[in-house]
Amino acid sequence: MFELTGQTALVTGAATGIGEVIARRLASAGARVAVADLDFAAAQATAASIGGGAFAVMLDVTRAEQAQTAVEQALATAGSLEILVNNAGIAGRAAPIWEQSDEDWHRVMAINIHGPFYMCRAALPHMRAKGYGRIVNIASIAGKEGNPNMVAYSASKAAIIGLTKSVAKEVATEGICVNAVSPAVIRTKILDQLTPAQVDYMVQRIPMKRTGQPEEVAAVVHFLASRDCSFVTGQCYDVSGGRATY
Repeated sequence: MFELTGQTALVTGAATGIGEVIARRLASAGARVAVADLDFAAAQATAASIGGGAFAVMLDVTRAEQAQTAVEQALATAGSLEILVNNAGIAGRAAPIWEQSDEDWHRVMAINIHGPFYMCRAALPHMRAKGYGRIVNIASIAGKEGNPNMVAYSASKAAIIGLTKSVAKEVATEGICVNAVSPAVIRTKILDQLTPAQVDYMVQRIPMKRTGQPEEVAAVVHFLASRDCSFVTGQCYDVSGGRATY
């Protein structure tokens, strides 16, 4: 099920955390994975441990020219690019809006929403030429509900959902499906950026009363990245333990 043999997947922020688990899941289904990350040494180590032709790509998603180069490198190395997973993201500084600086705001926006915009723009011409593609954007339940003291993160993830729905409609007749995944709090190192009070706030709002696991996110991404996802586009799939309000 959800076989990906012969396809190439580029996953951003794939050296560690949810991105790494997604990369491993797609590789296990047969995809050749481009492990794209700002930490190139870590990306190389992850690609080597995945095997199966996985390769590392140096990528700062905040720079449009690097997004273009990453796509071109994936094409040059693997010969095609069928799957793009925009996973790279940061939580930002935990503070109310009146304590957030311009730099705090712009840094989160640059990584969380500018990055996926640049990557989609770079990848879509190749997918359109082929008449096939799958794009999965990693949003967050915070983009639907808004988390206090995380205004930039919440706003950027709401923007990802809007970007997903818009782009999906632009290419809906071209064999390309574009969807988003909105996790609730997932047990990764990104939680180290948050205070215990913030983590508790999020967990207490999850009906299952636990954090999610990266593998649970990767399972949903796998479906959305597959050919079986053929009549599903412009959607946002929650991996939230029941937290979502819409």
